[in-house]
Amino acid sequence: MSLTLLKTELKSNVKMLLIFMALITLYGTVITLMFDPDIGQGMNELAKSMPELFAAFGMKDPGSTMLDFLINYLYGFILILIPFVFSILLSYTLVARYMDQGSMAYLLNTKYGRKAILQTQIVVFVLEHLILMTYTTALLLFCSTILMQESLDFWCFLYLNIGLFCLHIFLGSLCFFTVCVFNEVRYSIGCGAGIGFLFLLIQMLSDVNEDFNFLNYLTPLRLFSPEKIIEYEGTGFIGVLILFVVGFGFLVLGKICFSKRDLPL
Repeated sequence: MSLTLLKTELKSNVKMLLIFMALITLYGTVITLMFDPDIGQGMNELAKSMPELFAAFGMKDPGSTMLDFLINYLYGFILILIPFVFSILLSYTLVARYMDQGSMAYLLNTKYGRKAILQTQIVVFVLEHLILMTYTTALLLFCSTILMQESLDFWCFLYLNIGLFCLHIFLGSLCFFTVCVFNEVRYSIGCGAGIGFLFLLIQMLSDVNEDFNFLNYLTPLRLFSPEKIIEYEGTGFIGVLILFVVGFGFLVLGKICFSKRDLPL
């Protein structure tokens, strides 16, 4: 692993990371401050009037507690979509950009080989996601407990966000794998992003109508179940563990494929 490249990549991606932190801050803060247990019944009535729309975005039941409210309005769609877009851009920045701009040759002319370079990029990839998820956790804890003065079960909330981190390791690693396999940007970015958005679309469709429940078996996103995690159900923890293991497998496969492929230098 190249420490010089590691530091360079972390610095060069600061602006992009801050932009996505700002987006999460905007949505996370606004939605958290919207919580009011007294209007829960009104939100339920609104959801009943437009069940398909609410269900499509994972907003089925606002619940009566702060944690239920956050799960319903943040963890069903927003905190899946925003970090996933970050994963797409980060994958391009770490691998595809160098080949697209013809600068990969400069990296390979250093004393570090392909495996060392990819190992460095993988470490940056995981660290960036860890920073984003840690910030998300801290932000929501601050907004709910300090600003709203609502009590949250710290460990329960922590496990929930660890599960979210595992989900994004899976989705992000899928994008990282495709940029390691394909030379052309339209394929390297399009395949990973397209598959990820397809999974998200399938999940949305399966929530809209009971006739589409069979689609649950076609998307791995169902392995991330916030409701099961906060209830400490074993299947909830097993699901996110599977996502993490498969995601780690994508990173390893990406490294292997990159080390053996012909690069457009």
